[in-house]
Amino acid sequence: MNNRMEFLDTGEKKKQFYFTYGAFLINGMLALSIGSLLPFIKDAKMLSYAFGGFIVSLHSVGNLISSFAGGTLPVFIGRKKTILLFNLFTAVAYAMIVFGNDKYTIAAAFFLTGLSRGATSNFCNTVINNLAPGKAWTINALHATFAVGAFLFPILIILLTNNNPDNWVYACVFMVIMGVISWLLYFFTPLSNDRLEKKQGNQGGFLFFKEPLFWICTGTLFFYLCGEQGVIGWMITYFKDTGLLSATLSQITASVLWIMILAGRLSAAWLSTRVKKEKLLVIMGVGLTLFFFILLFSRTTAVIFIAIMGFGYSMAGIYPTTVAVGGKIIKKYDMAWSFMLTMASLGAIVMPSIIGKIAETAGIFYGMSSIVAVVFIDLAFIIGLYLLQGKKENA
Repeated sequence: MNNRMEFLDTGEKKKQFYFTYGAFLINGMLALSIGSLLPFIKDAKMLSYAFGGFIVSLHSVGNLISSFAGGTLPVFIGRKKTILLFNLFTAVAYAMIVFGNDKYTIAAAFFLTGLSRGATSNFCNTVINNLAPGKAWTINALHATFAVGAFLFPILIILLTNNNPDNWVYACVFMVIMGVISWLLYFFTPLSNDRLEKKQGNQGGFLFFKEPLFWICTGTLFFYLCGEQGVIGWMITYFKDTGLLSATLSQITASVLWIMILAGRLSAAWLSTRVKKEKLLVIMGVGLTLFFFILLFSRTTAVIFIAIMGFGYSMAGIYPTTVAVGGKIIKKYDMAWSFMLTMASLGAIVMPSIIGKIAETAGIFYGMSSIVAVVFIDLAFIIGLYLLQGKKENA
């Protein structure tokens, strides 16, 4: 273990490492709070399904914007000032949710949570990667910490609201406190070489638009993110409003999902060194489709939880494995990743609103049913990716 931690050879690096992990755990709580708090906020603020989908989409919009701003602003004002600015929105957003009396304040708050989340993800991944370049376990452990935070928040909601549903506001107060703590962690994180240098040129131009691999990888990620954000954003509300599960069990589904996502990520990382990435993707894609189908049409608690476990385990490795398959394109063209990320992220933005709109007119079951089409299309893209790579190998 000491050899693995040899890169932490100064007090400054140790503070960067541990403070960043602590902040990313809180970011995991923030990410899961969106879906966990949605049913309570919807009832308390009398929001429609359509508006509920809209604010979840706003969170994804904020996440995408700050992911880019978090990589650009440090060139001008430095990394520390950038993260302190964006992370301030965590405490502000949850205070707005508690005290906001109109739906537009709630919408603005969800947008701010996305801004904070995206900037935090960008900052933490950059800091850890710079501390230990080439040490994959540090990034895997960072994302495992995120998963721990995501697992813990629904449990907090259960403990607070078990006897009184109105106590959801205390979860928001807790997140205000967590927001202040994360801001202080960043404030006390020492950063040398704070300001990033502006890169010159654009290697390869936009020729990646002519590469079939670019479009198939982007399509795979787009429909994957449609399904992921649709489930994470609406699953708890779906089970609660349909009466399939109690409010407590509905919250537990989110914790179970994230336990399996963590297990799936660790398994995918291990299997990727032993199984061809394209074959691994097909297996995960089939599992994703099958288990979501079971999840949607299950009517017993045991089968629902088995389906959630299978769905979470299957979905966990699709995003990183797809990125790995498209690695040659990303490495060859400087702008390829930016365009792939932006276009794919639109899936996470539009899908929650689509589900909300359908739920408003036809019911939440039919809203969630729209994800069936998404996962089938995603599987088709994955199979297309497998066939394309096979054709290249045989050429």
